[in-house]
Amino acid sequence: MASIDTSKGGGSKKGKPQKQTLRVDFTPMVDMNMLLITFFMLCSTLSKPQVMDIAMPTDQIMDESQTPKVKESKAITLLLGEDNKVYYYLGKLDEEAYSDYNTLKETTFSTSTSNEGLRDILLERNIDAVRDMRELKTEKREKGNRMSEDEFKERRNKIKGDKDALTVIIKPTEHSNYKNLVDALDEMEICSIGKYAIVDMTDGDYFLIENLKTQGGFGAENLAPQN
Repeated sequence: MASIDTSKGGGSKKGKPQKQTLRVDFTPMVDMNMLLITFFMLCSTLSKPQVMDIAMPTDQIMDESQTPKVKESKAITLLLGEDNKVYYYLGKLDEEAYSDYNTLKETTFSTSTSNEGLRDILLERNIDAVRDMRELKTEKREKGNRMSEDEFKERRNKIKGDKDALTVIIKPTEHSNYKNLVDALDEMEICSIGKYAIVDMTDGDYFLIENLKTQGGFGAENLAPQN
């Protein structure tokens, strides 16, 4: 705290103001600094970064017996386009599907009730896993400490990794941005999707987008042979 030394020293002449010495005591500031240091140390310890596992395509060539089988009815491919647009198609496409521009659908990341956004599509097609995850979280809240974190994670992974759960392939185009990819990954967590991967675009994917934009006027001659 601050204090004022009112000692006259060598005295003062009559009629002149007395000089006062101001002394500031910083001792209380030490306690405040220690409290602040302790506070920030605790905050930095508690706020641990959250990470998300992402399945990236492997460089190794696998034979057909090693390739995981995915039901076409339980697979959806997302193409992240320009202006926050999202294109998608279901299952595996054949030559006839490429000739129909309606094969590719367009949506957005919007969650507005007036439009069917990406979240609505994923929730609808992954309804069983979403229901099971909701029940598991409710059970976890009710049991509290009686359900360990390891048990919760094991049951959660089992639900998301079920063979009948939805599989999502995410393909960012050169016109999409980093935020689009982050938003798509967020939807995977929100919609309880455990099987997803980020894959490069193919010539066929670009053809589908251009063919949809031109309402079938892009022409089959622009479609490169598919591997």
